[in-house]
Amino acid sequence: MLLGVPAVVPIRMLYFIVVLWAQPTGSDFGDDLSAALVLFGPIAAACAVLWWLANRPRARRTQLAQLSYWLLALAGALLPTAAVISIWP
Repeated sequence: MLLGVPAVVPIRMLYFIVVLWAQPTGSDFGDDLSAALVLFGPIAAACAVLWWLANRPRARRTQLAQLSYWLLALAGALLPTAAVISIWP
């Protein structure tokens, strides 16, 4: 759960990109989406790589099966984000 709290920012950024992509608003849509992808895309990718690097050693030492560990780690990253999105849409 501790590693899920920093995931709120990049997942929220990806949520913003999806909302922009799903709801085009005229001619500015392409500019808004490309600007969001340029700004948020590399940050979200870097955070995903850091999350994976932080969880990889823990996955090797755990008693859980690898698939179970990664699903729990993903749930631990998504739960705080879901709480933030439900409070602040």
